[in-house]
Amino acid sequence: MATSVLTPNGHSSTNGTALAMAAPAEQPGLHVFSLAGRVALITGGGTGIGLEIARCMVAVGATVIITGRRESVLQESVVDLGEGAHYLVNDVSDLGGTDALIEQIEAEYGPLDILVNNAGINMKKPALEVTDEDFSRIIHTNLNAVFALTRAAARRMVPRGSGTIIMISSMAAYYGIDRVVAYAASKSAVEGMVKVLASEFSKDGVRVNAIAPGFIETEMSRTAMNSDPDRRDRAMRRTPMGKFGKPSDIGHAAVFLASEAARYVTGVSLPVDGGNSIGF
Repeated sequence: MATSVLTPNGHSSTNGTALAMAAPAEQPGLHVFSLAGRVALITGGGTGIGLEIARCMVAVGATVIITGRRESVLQESVVDLGEGAHYLVNDVSDLGGTDALIEQIEAEYGPLDILVNNAGINMKKPALEVTDEDFSRIIHTNLNAVFALTRAAARRMVPRGSGTIIMISSMAAYYGIDRVVAYAASKSAVEGMVKVLASEFSKDGVRVNAIAPGFIETEMSRTAMNSDPDRRDRAMRRTPMGKFGKPSDIGHAAVFLASEAARYVTGVSLPVDGGNSIGF
């Protein structure tokens, strides 16, 4: 018996073969996660989560450029990452160098396909003790600089009709965490920015998404948690999986969002948190 289907022009058809002819079945396979031939920029890519995002993208074929302020760290990281990894010294908070950074990358490595806005700073201080300078510094690095670099990249991606931009958000944008008011404000704003930019850019083939890491084991987080056992215990109690994540968990999520596997995904913030954001 014939089944009514929708053809690509939206008209109903009773031809049972219409759907198959209009949209050939794709063969599933790991190739949809490949980033071969893609050029990716990862800010703050010399350590921690940024380094693991770089490692995961190199592993699936991307040409990866990591940036940061400390050249010695970047040099060591590129050696660790191996072939396909490169570095440029850059301070994301210096907005005057943003356009030049994108121009240099495209001149040396080709059109930029992937931007991961990973670089950011934090500060733990009771809200009543946060100065205007403290607040502005966090907002400038975590929000103003992210927008400036995204704008510079998108001005190249949008006319080409392709590209993917990934922001790094935080659990601090999801619920109240004490002593991080400036950081939480910056990440909450990033979440809003993702939705607006996805709405504007997606029609031109540029997808914009975010990853919201939960409590991830890095050298920095271990130091912070060890100095605040109560916070560590609270974090663990509300994480249903009962463990902290690894930096590679964020790296794999970034590969997914940058790949063809996520070609119909835009404007979302993906929690990679062991269920922390829905825990009680």
